[in-house]
Amino acid sequence: MIFKENLPYFQIPKPAIEYTAGATASRMIDGLGFRYYWATEGLSEKDLIFQPNSEARTVEETLDHIYNLSIRIINAALLKVNGDIEPIRSFGEKRKKTLENLLQASTIFRESKDVAQFKILFPNKELSFWCVINGPIADAIWHVGQIVSFRRSSGNPFPNGVNVLTGKKQD
Repeated sequence: MIFKENLPYFQIPKPAIEYTAGATASRMIDGLGFRYYWATEGLSEKDLIFQPNSEARTVEETLDHIYNLSIRIINAALLKVNGDIEPIRSFGEKRKKTLENLLQASTIFRESKDVAQFKILFPNKELSFWCVINGPIADAIWHVGQIVSFRRSSGNPFPNGVNVLTGKKQD
């Protein structure tokens, strides 16, 4: 994996050799991490406060939500019960922690022989790994797309040369 500024997902990691359920889940998270890295690269204060209308979240509020989703994903990987989430105020720290959560979860899932063991755990409820996929992973991908759209609307388009198909940035 190539890191820039000590952040993962500057480039997408090499894929697993074998196609397994864990490797597939891992690759979905890697795709999310790569997109998140570049969707958030170079955001300005103007971008962070942008919201398309009064009923929509601001970019910063959307980033908070993605951070919370990354916690749900890593908690599923660690089999940790979800509880209150301590907010992070700094955009830079929130971005870093979100990327680290995604990388850690991806690594755990990639090495797993049985993803059925991973669940979203709440104090009085547990949800299967299917819910990890269609819940926080899919939701985070959805919201990263919103960040890209919002930054374009605020006058700061997605960085040139980022290829989401190959997972690399061309200069």
